[in-house]
Amino acid sequence: MGLRAVLGGERTLEIVGEGSSVATGVAACAKHKPDVALLDPRLPDGTGFDACRQILTRLPDTRVLMLTSVADDTLVDEAIRAGAHGYLLKEVNSRALIQAITDVAAGKSILDPAVTARVMQFMKAGGPTRDVLASLSPQESRVLALITQGKTNKEAGNEMNLTEKTVKNYLSNIFEKLHVSRRTQAAAIYAQRQ
Repeated sequence: MGLRAVLGGERTLEIVGEGSSVATGVAACAKHKPDVALLDPRLPDGTGFDACRQILTRLPDTRVLMLTSVADDTLVDEAIRAGAHGYLLKEVNSRALIQAITDVAAGKSILDPAVTARVMQFMKAGGPTRDVLASLSPQESRVLALITQGKTNKEAGNEMNLTEKTVKNYLSNIFEKLHVSRRTQAAAIYAQRQ
């Protein structure tokens, strides 16, 4: 069953465009400015990662969810490095897919449970060293822990008695210290400690 069939009947979601290649996907996003773009890593004229980078460069408020049939550590790592906000396997049921899209649109980061353990092992084996995390202040570490749990800035702020703006400032500092530009990248680095 195709995505349009799965998502088309969902009242809370609206499909605003489609593409079958990097070029048509990026063009559809530029035209329709979606809240969430669903991308497959494997496209005929490049990769979903190329599309992800291009979309996020043009539309930084658009969130990207990679949807693939492959649970491959390298692809997950590349998705995170490209700035994707989530990675989900196509075998997910329609209810979980709709929830994942909703969560990503709300600012959360999603990693398919089937690949979480593998990603953590991958990061432990070859990911950034723990020394990078030692540069974080206790408050920054706590913010990062909450973000890794999928909390939005607002939720993290509520839990820590901070304003959403303060959480954003902490995240900017965290990104700079970890040399990343997206919360999913920072969360992947943090996950190696667990």
